[in-house]
Amino acid sequence: MALPEEVIGSPQVPKIGPYSQAIRVDNLIFTAGQAGIVPSSGQVAGGDFESQARQAFANLRALLEDAGSSLERVVKATCYIADPAAFGTLNLLFAEFFPVAPPVRSTPVVALPRGLLFSIDAIAVANP
Repeated sequence: MALPEEVIGSPQVPKIGPYSQAIRVDNLIFTAGQAGIVPSSGQVAGGDFESQARQAFANLRALLEDAGSSLERVVKATCYIADPAAFGTLNLLFAEFFPVAPPVRSTPVVALPRGLLFSIDAIAVANP
C-alpha cells in the first residue's frame, strides 16, 4: 500500500539541487537539508558558523510554515556540521530556536558543499 504524500516547495527558500524541499506523509512533514543560503541572493550567509546556522534555521522555519507546520512542531532534527568545534554554538542556537520541548537531535560531522558549515533537516508534525 502506497503512503499518501504531497510534495511541498517553498518560494521563500533556496533549492540548490534536484530534490523535493519537503514531503508530507499523513500528518508528518519531512524536510530536505536547509543550508545557510540567503534566499534573495543565493549566496552563502557569511563565512562563519553562526551566520550560516541562523540563516539555515530561518530557511527551515519558512519551509515548515509553507508546509503547514512550524519549528514548535519539529520532533526530530538532524544538524550537519563541518567542524566539531561548532557544537557549543550549535547548542546555544538550538536552545534559542527550540526554547520549549526541543526535538530529538542527531549531529553528524560531515563535509558539506559550497563552503557550507551547517545544514539542518527535520521531521515535523503538521498543524491540526
